[in-house]
Amino acid sequence: MNKSVVLKKSELFSNLDEKELRLVEAIMEPQQVTSGQVICKQGKREEKIYIVEDGAVAIVLEVGPMSHRQVQAACNFQSFGWSALVEPYICTASVRAIEKTKLLAFSADTLRELCKEHPDIGCKIYHAVAQVVAKRLRQAYVQLLGVTGEE
Repeated sequence: MNKSVVLKKSELFSNLDEKELRLVEAIMEPQQVTSGQVICKQGKREEKIYIVEDGAVAIVLEVGPMSHRQVQAACNFQSFGWSALVEPYICTASVRAIEKTKLLAFSADTLRELCKEHPDIGCKIYHAVAQVVAKRLRQAYVQLLGVTGEE
């Protein structure tokens, strides 16, 4: 699939205009992972943020040495690894590929630098990150507590 189409459909970059998308596209690195491959490790420093181009990954909470629970998943156009953009840059969960998956990877250092050099882009990206975090937190509450807040 065309990488710019993936970026435009992604939850992190969908609010960027064409010029801004070209700047982001210039720093992305296509990556492919195999089924079962661990991409991010809970508790470790995260160096990259990812967009799923095609495939699916499991977001797994490690609650003990032998206990792992999938709490969410990310598939086409969704992101993970947002911890790489937010201090202290430590993964809040592990991520592993559910199937063979194509990713668009971004060096967190490079993306943060782009956000500093272009504050308008940075504002849009960090706003999108906040939306992703809020959505995932709501989903986790629903999953853990079985409540939605709606009547």
